[in-house]
Amino acid sequence: MKLWEKNFQINEEIERFTIGRDREMDLYLAEHDVMGSIAHIIMLESIGLVSREELESLLAELRRIHADIKAGNFVIEDGIEDVHSQVELLLTRSLGDVGKKIHSGRSRNDQVLVDIKLFTRRQLKLVAEDVRTLFHELQQQSERYKGVLMPGYTHLQVAMPSSFGLWFGAYAESLVDDMMFLQAAFRMTNRNPLGSAAGYGSSFPINRTLTTQLLGFDSLDYNVVYAQMGRGKMERNVAFALASIAGTIAKLAFDACLFNSQNFAFVKLPNECTTGSSIMPHKKNPDVFELTRAKCNKIQALPQQITLIMNNLPSGYFRDLQIIKEVFLPAFQELRDCLQMTTYIINKILVNEHLLEDPRYDLMFSVEEVNRLAKDGMPFRDAYKKVGLDIEAGKFVPSKEVHHTHEGSIGNLCTEQIAALMEEVWAGFNFQRMEEAERKLVEGE
Repeated sequence: MKLWEKNFQINEEIERFTIGRDREMDLYLAEHDVMGSIAHIIMLESIGLVSREELESLLAELRRIHADIKAGNFVIEDGIEDVHSQVELLLTRSLGDVGKKIHSGRSRNDQVLVDIKLFTRRQLKLVAEDVRTLFHELQQQSERYKGVLMPGYTHLQVAMPSSFGLWFGAYAESLVDDMMFLQAAFRMTNRNPLGSAAGYGSSFPINRTLTTQLLGFDSLDYNVVYAQMGRGKMERNVAFALASIAGTIAKLAFDACLFNSQNFAFVKLPNECTTGSSIMPHKKNPDVFELTRAKCNKIQALPQQITLIMNNLPSGYFRDLQIIKEVFLPAFQELRDCLQMTTYIINKILVNEHLLEDPRYDLMFSVEEVNRLAKDGMPFRDAYKKVGLDIEAGKFVPSKEVHHTHEGSIGNLCTEQIAALMEEVWAGFNFQRMEEAERKLVEGE
């Protein structure tokens, strides 16, 4: 069944090509399509386009369909074009002509827009929760190992003293910035396009403010042309936020793979997150973090994929936008898998607390000696030259004590301040409004 079908049939190969993976992708959107329809028909009843009795019948059937979706019993049948057609088919099978009334005042264009926005804001909440969980794990390890020194590197050369507390804590603070980006994406997403129809509004006296309130959106996408133009743009902006998180995780994964190698031996990854070799019995390969790195690098390409699909389109709807769903909708779970795997490993990672017993790291304390001499009154450049000459002559003997006290240094990690930043960003999402609105639509309050 096609909602647009009239008195001719399309060629089967053309149909296969144009539908593509849309039926598969629409399963991501199914429960959100039902929620959008619930809000829409409540609004239709408020302006007299469906009766109270019809509304009650439609609500009961839509909530039954929603329960089937949650239970995993919903399918888009063979020959049915998309999720919107399937839901309408189920309604008409059960209720007859009343089921055909739900499309009054909307187009599949704004229907899929609202579906994608409802899906995306839910997924952003789940991603934000996973980011926050990893953040706390990193902070705990930062505090646990704050007194254990490790070398810091520039140009992959041993440079100056760092600490495992600084290393873990750096990734925690990076996630705070990523969460700010995620919040901005959520706020852009959480605006209501329903009622924009095909991008030019409707002659029905629809109440867009009501559907905005019912769906728990923060506000409208007010201009109906912009609401339609926003498709693709919203996905691209969200993809940049996902890519920011993925960039942090990819860098962490690379560090961990490097630090786990025998030549570094800074950390030991949990055995269950490594694999062996078919020929070398000693191998413990860091496959989980290698795959995490690759998946996160793939996610970092997502904004460019979306941009290249949509960047040469004028205003209005075009079928090109369908392809965005194929790269966008699955990306959330892929990122969440990486976040959860990373959290698991960070919880179980073991740190080499005797690392600096190896004399190869002695020279990283040279700056500490220069600073000590400067504090005792020697001009900095003279102190620098003296220590440099001692190193060249093989006479440098390091003191492995460090005394860093300023904010964000080895001796003052500012863990509490970073945690306060994260909680401030988290509070700014206000997920409660969204969740309460969705619960009321589904449960019928």
